[in-house]
Amino acid sequence: MNQTSMQLSEEQASLKTVGHISYLLHLIVAVAAVMPGAQASIALLVVAFVIDLVKKDSAIGTWQESHFAWRIRTVLWAAGLYLVTAPLWFLLLLPGWLAWTVISIWFLYRIVRGWMNLNANQPMPS
Repeated sequence: MNQTSMQLSEEQASLKTVGHISYLLHLIVAVAAVMPGAQASIALLVVAFVIDLVKKDSAIGTWQESHFAWRIRTVLWAAGLYLVTAPLWFLLLLPGWLAWTVISIWFLYRIVRGWMNLNANQPMPS
């Protein structure tokens, strides 16, 4: 194995480690969002989001590029959906709670699905 191949392997392993850390931080926030009484700091999500934004260019052209895009899109969509449904909390408690529960379950699904694909060294669908 030549030096270039070894560097690519080490770079891929490094990106995968970053992916595991990001998915873990996302998962902590996602689980807390669907568990009554559990609170995770939004700061964990912000940290994961910033990590993904900073490291995404390192993954360009690799199968891991899709994971960075998957996590970034997931956070942006969830944030937008939470924002759009926030007024439901003012109508009655139930509509806001239902909307945010559905969004939180969707967010959790995306994180689990992404992490499973990362573990299997599989890209995410675009």
